[in-house]
Parts: sequence; C-alpha cells; structure tokens
Amino acid sequence: MSLEQDGKVIKLTAAEISQLWSAYMNDSASICQLTYFLEKAEDQEIRTVIEQALRLAQSHIDKLTEIMNKENFPIPYGFKLEEDVDVTAPRLFSDCYVLTYLSQMGKIGLSAYSLGVSLADRSDVYSYFAECLKESTDLHRQANEVLLPKGLYIRSPYLEIPENIDFVKKQSFLSGYFDKRTLTALEITNLFANFERNALGNATLIGYSQVAKSDEVRKYFKRGKEIAKKHCHIFGTILRNEDLPAPTTWDTEVSDSTAYTFSDKLMMFYTTALISLSIGYYGASVAGSPRRDIGTKYADLTRDILLYAEDGVNIMIKNGWLEEPPRALDRDELAKKK
Repeated sequence: MSLEQDGKVIKLTAAEISQLWSAYMNDSASICQLTYFLEKAEDQEIRTVIEQALRLAQSHIDKLTEIMNKENFPIPYGFKLEEDVDVTAPRLFSDCYVLTYLSQMGKIGLSAYSLGVSLADRSDVYSYFAECLKESTDLHRQANEVLLPKGLYIRSPYLEIPENIDFVKKQSFLSGYFDKRTLTALEITNLFANFERNALGNATLIGYSQVAKSDEVRKYFKRGKEIAKKHCHIFGTILRNEDLPAPTTWDTEVSDSTAYTFSDKLMMFYTTALISLSIGYYGASVAGSPRRDIGTKYADLTRDILLYAEDGVNIMIKNGWLEEPPRALDRDELAKKK
C-alpha cells in the first residue's frame, strides 16, 4: 500500500519511480561485479573498500525491495550472481584498476543520489536517497584515501592564483580557431575528467572484449575501445597544447584472461549505462566551454557516442537483455482491449 502521511495517501511520482527502478538495476549489477572483484582482490586495503561497497549495494537492494513491496510494485529482474558472473574465473582486472573504478563509481553515485534527493517528494524516498548520498560520499572518500598513499590518485592540473579580478573585454574570448585564449579552469576540469573517464572506459572495454561470448558483442566492445582511445587522444592533445598534463591510462591493468567472467548481458548493461552518462557529461562540458573550438569538439564526439549507444541498445533488444523501465499507460492500447 502507498505511504500515508498526515492522513493522506501519498503515491510514488514518476520521478521517484524512475530513480528507485534505476537504483535497483544498478545495485543488482554492482553486487555481481563487486562480488567478483572481492574474490580476486589481494591488497587488503583495497579489499576493505570493495567489502564496504558490496555491503552498501546489498543493503540498498533490501531497502529498495521493501519500498517496492509496500507499493505492490514489481521487483525488477535485474542481475543475479548465479547467472551473470563466475566468481571462480581468473583475474581480469588488477586491484589498482578496481580501486580507481570504485573511485569513479563513487563520483557517479554522488551525482545519481543527488538527483534522487532533488526529485523525491515522499519522506521515505527522500530519506533513502539522502542516506545513499551520505554513504556514497563516505565511500568515495575511503577509496581516495587508499588511492593517495599508493600514488594512484590523479589530481587535476594546478593553476596559478590570479592577482586580481578581471572582466572579458573582447569577443575573441569565445573564439578558438585562430586567436586562441588559454583554457579556463572549468574547461580544464572538464577536459581532464573526460579524459579520465574515457581512459578507464577503454581499459574496461579491453577486458570486456576479451571475455565476451558473442562475436557481435565482442566487436561492439572493440569498437567502443577505439572510440574511447580517440576521445582520450583529442582531450589529451588539447591539454598538452596548453602545456598541461593529461591523466594516465589503465590499459596495462587488464590481464590476458579470456575465460567467461561476466555475462554479455551484464557487460552490455554497464557499457550502455556509462555511454548515457558520458552524453550527459559532454553536454555539461559544452555548457562550461565558451571557447568555440572546444564546444564543437564535444558536439562531434557526442555524435560518435550517440550512434554507438543506439547500436548497443539494439543489440540488447535483439538478445532480450533490455529490461523495460516503468512507463505511462498506453490509453489507446487499453481502449482497443474493450
């Protein structure tokens, strides 16, 4: 039954349902991945971070299930340990990769749970996402505290502190094809972060392509790897042309294993989900990049990943892997049933 508050029945809104459903799918996938990572982890400090992340994902599934059951809302099928991962498979990724991956997932969690809080109207849903936001903040800090002493934490470039404030005086501030100004702090931040995400994505897709069972899926991951490398090259070139450092890559942190590790369904879910996030990040980067040449680059790269995303969704539909999210009633279809 729906939550009662001040004597009134409070139903879940479309916004709340979308966030709860997405959270369940993401956490059920995380449990599969984290269980495997924990099984392979050798570094004790990194094991501790993985264990905490796994505990959180499992507790989230319990809480989400409770909320959904109260609403008689069908529990998503999601992902299962017995179907989507072989924890006895050889190591695919190094501990260093896993720790960096968890740090990036922590950042994504901060964005996702912030959105969940902002869209929540009901008190129980608000409390759930607010708690998740705090947990994600703590996990992100914990991962970074392990990354730092291991020399794995990559800071964005340093800038000199300006001596005074100033105002833009020429339209050339917006140019970038002939008379290029230096990059703003926000432009640097976005270029650096997008390089980082693509570098990690490239390593992830290298691993996925090695263990994929389907030829079609393997080719899809190889194509994604080339796209990620191309984007890293473009972002790195812009940074280096400004005498700024680019982040490191993670290709060498992937083993030579070709044994079945994750189901093609799980790997396709993660790949398409991360592409969707990239589209959002690129959109925000365009808004934060007044220099026209950079904005144009992001627009071109966004077209790359939009086409790639569409092809990925088609593969998932073809194989029956795309679980349909909650949607509005089709009134015309209902009328036909009479």
